[in-house]
Amino acid sequence: MSDEFRKNLLGPEPTYLPEETDVLARLAAGDEPVDLAARFPTSSLIWALLADEAYAEGQPVESYAYARVGYHRGLDALRRAGWRGTGPIPWEHEPNRGFLRALYALGRAAAAINEAEEVDRIEKFLDSSDPAAKAAIEAA
Repeated sequence: MSDEFRKNLLGPEPTYLPEETDVLARLAAGDEPVDLAARFPTSSLIWALLADEAYAEGQPVESYAYARVGYHRGLDALRRAGWRGTGPIPWEHEPNRGFLRALYALGRAAAAINEAEEVDRIEKFLDSSDPAAKAAIEAA
């Protein structure tokens, strides 16, 4: 029996996204997410931050739209990193947090606009990505 066969029985390896050093530097310098979205449109973190801001301002539809963009940008990044649609996306790996935050924000906004099926799907996806992610996001 090959080692590859045994590895596959254990399930997919965790996916680790690359660090977004330029995005983090601009945020640390005080740049606003709305100003960074056009400069870094592939950053799930930027879109998640925009979704959080919209949600905090009582704009669930806008929050949903921002979160949806962050979610899809994150799926693109995950696929480039070797993710095949399943497997862990660990919260402890900081570059994964933008995607996980966008995923969480999408579920939260979906709940706010009464899209029950989407809420259930997102909760399952977030939990299968990292069972600790939701609590970590809510604690932040």
